[in-house]
Amino acid sequence: MKKGIFSVMHYLMPVKFGQLSLHSSCNEGREKGDVTLFFGLSGTGKTTLSADPKRMLIGDDEHVWSDSGVFNIEGGCYAKCINLSPEKEPEIFNAIKFGSVLENVVFDPRNRTPDYDDVSITENTRCAYPIEFIPSAKIPCLSTRQPSNIVMLTCDAYGVLPPISKLTPAQAQYHFIAGYTSKTPGTEDGVLEPIPTFSTCYSAPFIVLHPSRYARMLAERMAKHNTSCYLINTGWTGGKYGPASNPASGKRCPLKYTRAIVDAVHSGFFDSPEAQWENFPVFNLNVPRHVPGVPDELLNPARAWRDPEAFERECDKLGGMFRKAMRLYEDVIGEDVKAAAPVVE
Repeated sequence: MKKGIFSVMHYLMPVKFGQLSLHSSCNEGREKGDVTLFFGLSGTGKTTLSADPKRMLIGDDEHVWSDSGVFNIEGGCYAKCINLSPEKEPEIFNAIKFGSVLENVVFDPRNRTPDYDDVSITENTRCAYPIEFIPSAKIPCLSTRQPSNIVMLTCDAYGVLPPISKLTPAQAQYHFIAGYTSKTPGTEDGVLEPIPTFSTCYSAPFIVLHPSRYARMLAERMAKHNTSCYLINTGWTGGKYGPASNPASGKRCPLKYTRAIVDAVHSGFFDSPEAQWENFPVFNLNVPRHVPGVPDELLNPARAWRDPEAFERECDKLGGMFRKAMRLYEDVIGEDVKAAAPVVE
């Protein structure tokens, strides 16, 4: 029902009302009132990163960017529960109480205590709860401010994409249409190893118009409201997904560093004179040399990998996947957007 209504909104909003429906979470700063949209597929961190105690939650999954601001389509959240703890995700952990619904979570029938580490049914354990169970939720779930920032989240299991890069308007359109992430074990039933996924507009199963229609509307709104866009990789760094016993395997970027990166976006650090940038090859991305609270060596994957040649191979491999996936849209995207494609040897 949730996604059925989303498909309806993907038709009604653009066609009947001229507004942009989005598969994103959204929050608003308590002091500045600045609004951030978080795009991303399952497992990339939309729900986790938008549930920020320093900001007010407007919603975790489905929104409309309208001429007068942003509003939530839903009245609740649908969070992943695997390895959930009060230390890592206190907002979500404490939202699970009477009135919420646990799905596929094993619990002790004697004391009704959930075991969030138990994956015997599936790694894709979930909880649905009313949005007001998040203490920082903004009720009603809307903002009359236009978004200041867009964060495109990806979970790159190849360990290639940087933890943070700032996108040009053309790159923002390109990555929005591409909608890349890696499905990792736990995101969906039957996924036992990473699978590269390109879900256009981050919502391929739900959109009803051509992806270029939504991409053009996004670009027009970004230009009109001077909205900045960042690509944040919550996936692997220092190597690709693999068993911990393999010395060539990387590790998933720690949540505390991703939170520090998002905090830097909200503080305006990347627009300040303190921010220094370098070019990330193949994908031609602007990558910061330093982010407060994040080790410098983590920010550029080329330096984080122990084997430079292996990194270059994986980088070209992923770049080739992007180019192949985007062939479907080459006849409808502008030359500036085509030029944002990875440059592969």
